[in-house]
Amino acid sequence: MAKTPVLVEFGMGTSLRREDYTEAARRAIRDALWHNSVNMAELFDFSKEDMIIDAEVGVQKPAEVDKGALLKIFPYGQPRIRVVEGGLDIEKPHGGRTVIANAAITVSFDMEAAE
Repeated sequence: MAKTPVLVEFGMGTSLRREDYTEAARRAIRDALWHNSVNMAELFDFSKEDMIIDAEVGVQKPAEVDKGALLKIFPYGQPRIRVVEGGLDIEKPHGGRTVIANAAITVSFDMEAAE
């Protein structure tokens, strides 16, 4: 397989009150997806299901992210989620924290399949 990246998008998401790492990650992925208005599959004469989607999300507590919930965001394609340590936890002056997640999404295609 000649997996060829054709698009990279970035996003940021937060959980302001609940300290919910999955929700911050979900918002970061959605933010990255909403930056992309070009239908990459059509440009390369592929179906949407042919999209190979690699999403990497950074949060301070990766173990607290539900990857299954993140996979449900993608309506098509072949998504894979990788959660790593990153993002920020911002302590609030009166207790608690705001959780910030960062996401990078790469869309690729198997270009050999097109030949």
